[in-house]
Amino acid sequence: MQTAILWYRNDLRIHDHEPLVNCSNKIVIPVYCLDPSLHGKTSFGFPKTGVHRTKFILESLHDLRQSLQNIGGHLIVCHDNPAVAIPQLAKKFKAKEIHFHDEVTHEEIVCEKQVIAALDDSVKVFRYWGSTLMHDDDLPHDIDHCLNTFSKFRNRVEKKCSVRKTLPTPKKLNTPQIDSPGDIPTLEAFFADYRVEPRSVLSFTGGESAGQERVRQYLWEEDCLKEYFNTRNGLLGANYSSKFSAWLSLGCVSPRWIYEEVKKYEQRRHKNKSTYWLIFELLWRDFFRFVADDVGNQIFSPEGMRNEPVSWQGNEDAFVAWQEGQTGIPFIDANMRELNATGFMSNRGRQNVASFLTKDLKVNWLRGAEYFESMLIDYDVCSNYGNWCYVAGVGNDPRENRYFNVLKQALSYDPQGDYVRHWLPELAALPGKSIHYPFFLSQKTLREANIQLGHSYANPLIVPRSFHKLKPHNLD
Repeated sequence: MQTAILWYRNDLRIHDHEPLVNCSNKIVIPVYCLDPSLHGKTSFGFPKTGVHRTKFILESLHDLRQSLQNIGGHLIVCHDNPAVAIPQLAKKFKAKEIHFHDEVTHEEIVCEKQVIAALDDSVKVFRYWGSTLMHDDDLPHDIDHCLNTFSKFRNRVEKKCSVRKTLPTPKKLNTPQIDSPGDIPTLEAFFADYRVEPRSVLSFTGGESAGQERVRQYLWEEDCLKEYFNTRNGLLGANYSSKFSAWLSLGCVSPRWIYEEVKKYEQRRHKNKSTYWLIFELLWRDFFRFVADDVGNQIFSPEGMRNEPVSWQGNEDAFVAWQEGQTGIPFIDANMRELNATGFMSNRGRQNVASFLTKDLKVNWLRGAEYFESMLIDYDVCSNYGNWCYVAGVGNDPRENRYFNVLKQALSYDPQGDYVRHWLPELAALPGKSIHYPFFLSQKTLREANIQLGHSYANPLIVPRSFHKLKPHNLD
């Protein structure tokens, strides 16, 4: 019987896993590499993998190891570069095959090439596509012409493609006794000062088990999907949106499995705009991955996918204030403080803080994208950089100079200021919507709320042009 290395990457599950299925009739050695480079620095000096995602990864590894053990397997965890660890394991176990899921962006592709180059020539390499709802091989032949806008892509794919069925989970694996499978480190080995944030919208626990439980809870127990379209732009609470992104980002749940659960839900309970819209959001995720595969390193260049020069004048102090949630614009600050404390931010918040950084503060979008890379618990390289390109005006967006009106957004999605009050307790005494513009309130109102701008709360770095339409004398 052939021995095969199963290289786990961003696919930490056993359900709907083609490499695992194709290894299940062999002697299989599942491996995950905790590459030290993942805890290096980005080009702007941020930790590549911050505390929230590190915690989520470690929890996911524990869960994957247990899931594999439940079907007779195990998980080797190596604390080394895959190009070093995997060839060594292939020699140790006399493996003649290596199976893994493809990635599409630069660092991951370089890693693949290094691993393959370091393997013995007798080792066969099997690569699979498994991170999207639609399979790469099933796309229309002219799909490249549809990647300049999401609408074209979605319309083409919905007409021409179908979603493949999920693959069955192997009932039994043949993995030899592994005496030293490698420890999964504690979070304290990377970060000494982590604490649970009680104000978080959800307790994000990594792993396939927690991911599938979240899907079951959201769809079946709480029956939230029927209202998803109406609630998806919320800001507070666990169930205004699905929050599946964290588990999708590490492949703890398969998008095809989610799709099948939605289809079951449509058959048994409701089929409406909300059920369609969840699939619609999965297609957005597909779109950014196929775009990243198509444009290559352009997705990481200052000019983005448009390849047109953009002048960024923002300074260091402005960026740090944005990063720390101290811009003096409450809606922006609340979102950034949520991100820093929990590793999560709503999609509505992400669009607004990105627009504010790039359009109002004129700071290079790459800096914001790298900070998100460091902080987000649900970081996905393609979606993160694709969305930042989009908002910054250097991506696939049919509207040029897209700008988010921060005041309008705040008043639309946080009309009574509950979200801002949740994350900016220093402003909590301000009533209703006035919390969104403390710098326009009278000194009397501020004193009564025990607020001194510039001390208890920051003076605004800049008052966005949308705020100037307010009439200050009418605000109190």
